[in-house]
Amino acid sequence: MTSRTSGSFPAAALDWVAPERPGRVLAIGRASTAMASRLAGLGHQVVIADRSASAVRAAHHRYPGLRAVGAAADALPFAPCRFDQVLVAQGMHLLPPGLALDEFARVLAPGGRLTVLYTVRDDSVPWVRRLAAILRTYDPDAMTEGEELYSVAAVAASSHFPVVEHRAFRLWVPITRDGMLEMVANAPRIAALDPADADRLLDEVGGLYDTSARQPEPLLLPYSVLCWRATVDHSELTAALRPPEDGLQITL
Repeated sequence: MTSRTSGSFPAAALDWVAPERPGRVLAIGRASTAMASRLAGLGHQVVIADRSASAVRAAHHRYPGLRAVGAAADALPFAPCRFDQVLVAQGMHLLPPGLALDEFARVLAPGGRLTVLYTVRDDSVPWVRRLAAILRTYDPDAMTEGEELYSVAAVAASSHFPVVEHRAFRLWVPITRDGMLEMVANAPRIAALDPADADRLLDEVGGLYDTSARQPEPLLLPYSVLCWRATVDHSELTAALRPPEDGLQITL
C-alpha cells in the first residue's frame, strides 16, 4: 500500500544521484522510468532497457524524450564502456545479481557509476506504527516490506564495485482521509475480508486519521529515498574492454 508517485521527489536526492556532468545513462527496468525522465531533464542522454516489449512501448509512450530498448539486464546489447551511469530504481532484487553486475561493469565507461534506488515507507513515525498495528490485526503481513533491500548487498560484494556510498533522503507524500481509506480497502487481503470486518477495520483507520491529522491539512505519509552509488572497477573483468570510438554497436 503506497502512494510513492504522488510526492515531490527530493531535490537533494536527485542532486546526489545525477552524474556530475551531462552524460549517457542506462536505466534498467520499467520502474526506473520516472527517475530516468528526471535525469533527461537535466540534460543527460537516457536509454531505458526492459526485457518486456510492452514495458518498452509504455515507457516510450509516457516519456517520448527517452530511448527505449528491449533487453534483459544480464544480456545488454551495447558495446563496452557505452554509458556513464547505470541506474536501477525499485528493481535490483528482480535481477540475477552476478550476471547483471557483470554486464553493468562491461557497459560502464571508466569512472562510470552504478546507482541503485529504493523508495520505502518510513515506519518510525508514531501514527504509521499505529496504522500497521491496526492492519495486522486483520492481515499479519500488512505493511511488511524491505526484503528487496537485501539485494543491494550483492553490489557491495561485487569486485566490480568495491566502494559503495549510501545516502537516505526523506520524502513526504500527502494523503487525505478518503485516500487513506481507499488505499487500505484496495489492499488484496483487506479487500477479501468479510464486509463486517472490513467496515470495522475502515472505521478504526478513519478514527486514526481523525486523531492524527491537523485539519484541514492532510496527513503526510513518510518515505525514505534510499540511494547507493558505486564507481566501476574494470580490473576484475575476465576480458579486456575495447571501447568503440563512437556510435552504438549491437552484435547479433
